[in-house]
Amino acid sequence: MLLPWRAVARRLSRDLPRACGCSAQGPSPRGYSRGAGGKGLVLGIYSSEKDEGAAQFTSAGDAFDRLVSGKLRELLSVCGPPLKKGKTRMFHGLHQDFPSVVVVGLGKKNAGVNDQENWNEGKENIRAAVAVGCRQLQDLEIPCVEVDPCGDAQAAAEGAVLGLHEYNELKQKKKPAVTPQLHGSAGSEAWQKGVIYAEGQNLARYLMEAPANYITPIKFAEHIEQKLRSFSNVKVHIRPESWITTQQMGAFLSVAKGSAEPPIFLEIHYLGGANTNDSPLVFVGKGVTFDSGGISLKPSSGMDAMRADMGGAATICSTIVTAAALNLPLNIIGLAPLCENMPSGKANKPGDVVRAKNGKTIQVDNTDAEGRLLLADALCYAHDFNARAIVNAATLTGAMDVALGSAATGVFTNSSWLWSHLYEASILTGDRVWRMPLFEHYTKQVTDCPLADLSNIGKYSRNNTIFLLPTELEEHAQLLHS
Repeated sequence: MLLPWRAVARRLSRDLPRACGCSAQGPSPRGYSRGAGGKGLVLGIYSSEKDEGAAQFTSAGDAFDRLVSGKLRELLSVCGPPLKKGKTRMFHGLHQDFPSVVVVGLGKKNAGVNDQENWNEGKENIRAAVAVGCRQLQDLEIPCVEVDPCGDAQAAAEGAVLGLHEYNELKQKKKPAVTPQLHGSAGSEAWQKGVIYAEGQNLARYLMEAPANYITPIKFAEHIEQKLRSFSNVKVHIRPESWITTQQMGAFLSVAKGSAEPPIFLEIHYLGGANTNDSPLVFVGKGVTFDSGGISLKPSSGMDAMRADMGGAATICSTIVTAAALNLPLNIIGLAPLCENMPSGKANKPGDVVRAKNGKTIQVDNTDAEGRLLLADALCYAHDFNARAIVNAATLTGAMDVALGSAATGVFTNSSWLWSHLYEASILTGDRVWRMPLFEHYTKQVTDCPLADLSNIGKYSRNNTIFLLPTELEEHAQLLHS
């Protein structure tokens, strides 16, 4: 509901001399100067347990309302019905230190884990609401926004930093930078942790959103190296094509040879454990910095989005950057085969047979099913590290989007232990996961191949061949692919 400024002024002129406006969508009242000094403020309010009951401010909201002699609560009462989850209202001029205040709806106060939705609803409500509030204040060109911790400072920080992210590196006209800060001192450690988590996610988003001519394999590797340069317990190895050749990664090289951009194998060692010789977690990420489909060319519509086909590599690399920033007490190795998949006279042709690092041959029946070729060699190389577990992330097939939509990430794993840990973590982070079947039935579809040991697509359809190499991986007790 949008309540005109003049109506608010007439109605509350006696009791609320400072109130400059009320808006559900955020337009500034007449006479208000954007970015005119001071900070923005985001405050939370809970829905009433009863339909007719009064809404309840968070602790920070209550404190601010007392600071302005109850004017915030009074303004809310005349600006329409109680705020629902994820909805906002903006007020101007309530306090000289905060020219603009956004109140955001947090839903039910005691919302916790929702078993039907497979996430912590309270945390997710905070993230979503704070993100909306911060974006509204960003539109006013206010350089600094203080954020109510809303009972969970980490979730509030994640919402603020994620919500304010935008890729505008190449635009002359950019939105002004906004710095979110914790309102008050309670929860400062949790807030900082949330900032680090969100900045890690934003690093992956940055890499995936950037144009493919700006994030080539070598530029990707150099960007990650620069991010990790300040950590003494991290070693980054940017392996050139000559090293890949000596490792006999024929499947990986077969994809890369169609492009003028040379392939890179990025290897990262984070040594955070008390004993650097302890078995590491190994993260493997598909790093196709642009995927045209090769000779099996993709449709032109939407092909620009294939600059993000290195999402797996972006995810595992940003995870290690985040682990280093948090100084996590464990050892991690990150492996990212980086290349482009392009059509040319040197590119893979349908029907070609290539040899993987472990000696098995693969028939390339569809050159657009290239990610599994990269990962075949990377996963074979991962065996060298005596890993506690291998976690592999990749954008391998649109069939997963057909199966699950955007609601969850599909997961294949041969370890119920590893699955249970990932599932529990996903409930806290809001990144929902769904376990997919890994039946022997699917393995037979890729091993029944006329020319080689394996085919890179299934006998009947593409949908069930994401895990091309279960036969190579059976020796590993703990393996997870998403």
